[in-house]
Amino acid sequence: MRTLKAGALYFAMVFGVGCLIGPVRILWLVPRVGVRSAELMEAPIMLVVSLYAAHWTIRWLTMPAILSSRLGMGILALALMLMAEFSLVLWLRGMSLKQYLATRDPVSGTVYYLVLGMFAVIPVFVGAKPESRKV
Repeated sequence: MRTLKAGALYFAMVFGVGCLIGPVRILWLVPRVGVRSAELMEAPIMLVVSLYAAHWTIRWLTMPAILSSRLGMGILALALMLMAEFSLVLWLRGMSLKQYLATRDPVSGTVYYLVLGMFAVIPVFVGAKPESRKV
């Protein structure tokens, strides 16, 4: 149960920050530097946010340093992030999933998906080292 709470909290923190800085990127940064550069500038910020959110969540909920717990937290958070991305964001933009994927910049889109992958595994590497033999 703790893993589910941790995954949901980790997702909520990162998604919440993304919802706050997303409009800044879209309304202020994109007109000045373009979509690719704006998205590439946002990526390291979201990585730092993910690191902090994972660290805070693990400490707050005293997540055990067990690989399966930490990875479960990250995978659940990733699943929630993708559901939010592919439902809320697509609905707000009035796009289909196929249109959304077709409009992604090849460079910043690739970086975005790499950041999402890192978002899923960050809890494994934050705080105390997980003990792989306790899977």
